[in-house]
Amino acid sequence: MDIRNCRKCGRIFQYSGEGPVICDNCKREQEKLFEQVRDYIRDNPGASMNQVSEENSVSINQIQQWVREERLEFSRESGVTFYCEKCGAPIRTGRFCNNCKNAMAQDLDSMYKKPVTAVPHKRKTERDAMRFMGKQDI
Repeated sequence: MDIRNCRKCGRIFQYSGEGPVICDNCKREQEKLFEQVRDYIRDNPGASMNQVSEENSVSINQIQQWVREERLEFSRESGVTFYCEKCGAPIRTGRFCNNCKNAMAQDLDSMYKKPVTAVPHKRKTERDAMRFMGKQDI
């Protein structure tokens, strides 16, 4: 456990090492704000990100963060589009499209499934033996 200052309100609190460096009170307030935004998007599926931001007094950066965390998803009618960080394909939530997620998962699986075995080096002839200067052949 670590003692830190909350990045939002400045209060000192005991930080557990997980999540953002904000106190429990600010986390509760942020969660209430998230639920408010989520409900607004559900009730107004055609709302743009600017409308959501203005109506709920939430920064666009915070909304984008929730989308990257896959906590929020805008409808197709809203016109809000995000792009895959790897290939640039249009997506509605998260950081990567499904194709890139699958490719990364396969790469990770293949990395762990193939054991690397070392091939022992064999001397071909007696001539390939190690020699020491000033010593006779061993």
